Amino acid sequence: MQIAILAHEKFPGRAKTALGVLRYADYDVEAVLDRDSAGDRVADHVPDVQDAPIVAGMDEVGDVDALLIGIAPIGGGFDESWRDDVRTALERGCDVIAGLHYFLEEDEEFAALAAENDCELWDVRKPHEELTVSQGAAGDVDAEVVLTVGTDCSVGKMTVSMELARDAREAGYDAAVIPTGQTGIMIEGWGNPIDRVVSDFTAGAVEEMILEKGDEHDYLFVEGQGSIVHPAYSAVTCGILHGSMADQLVLCHEAGKEAIHGYESFSLPSIPSYVDRYEDLAEPVSDATVTAGALNTSGLEDDDAARDAVGEYADAIDAPAADPIRFGTDDLLEALLE
Repeated sequence: MQIAILAHEKFPGRAKTALGVLRYADYDVEAVLDRDSAGDRVADHVPDVQDAPIVAGMDEVGDVDALLIGIAPIGGGFDESWRDDVRTALERGCDVIAGLHYFLEEDEEFAALAAENDCELWDVRKPHEELTVSQGAAGDVDAEVVLTVGTDCSVGKMTVSMELARDAREAGYDAAVIPTGQTGIMIEGWGNPIDRVVSDFTAGAVEEMILEKGDEHDYLFVEGQGSIVHPAYSAVTCGILHGSMADQLVLCHEAGKEAIHGYESFSLPSIPSYVDRYEDLAEPVSDATVTAGALNTSGLEDDDAARDAVGEYADAIDAPAADPIRFGTDDLLEALLE
């Protein structure tokens, strides 16, 4: 499928959905829409993902099958400055894929244009209606379940999940991703958007996916969300932890991060304390341990400084650690798959 990605004024720093799709999805990306960077190329900003031209609007994009909204703003709202581009895409018969809490199919203008031009509005964050409470059965599957957890939101849990699963498959292991957020669902083409699920059904929505895939693969890498200490998102984190009944945890952190994203008046607890917090919270339903750690060192320009930071992080959590993007996943997979 050929797509364009909308990332206005947020690429690349605040367009993690766009980056995830560019790095991991099977789509052919024809263009990225960003008014501030029009005329550049993706490679001018991010060297290790699929390259594409950056343009100012949908009217500068050639033939594509779909427009994908590649921004996941806090609160998941729709920015009205995007409306012209979505309208243009629909008028051209393109599907529109969005991971917002604002559902495009409930927008009267977009719904009418989609019907008129025989195209689809795929609201990735809209859960199906048959979800129910957890039965406490995820621990019965044959697969080893590995969950990425974080010291905060937006520290790389989706990226780490994708990197580990991809590299495990390349090493000959039968591994799959359990997508729980809009970016993972867009990449994998299926999944449950956990942060949109009724709270009583959160663990059940994760369990449903584990049971669906758990006897088909040897390893399941579950995409984590939020953080157990986050003032807004801790409930989602707990639901995934208990619903997955994980065997192993990978603790994800961003080098130099000291305050909670979006709630900067709240400081992060000490790194070692997270190990006890996650293991103690998991303990009633599983014997999950923090087996490895992933450190996002993208804010450090020097490789030597990044290696030192990874070493300090490994010492802090008393487990192997790596930056999967910068230094690969070998050390992590050796610990997780042994």
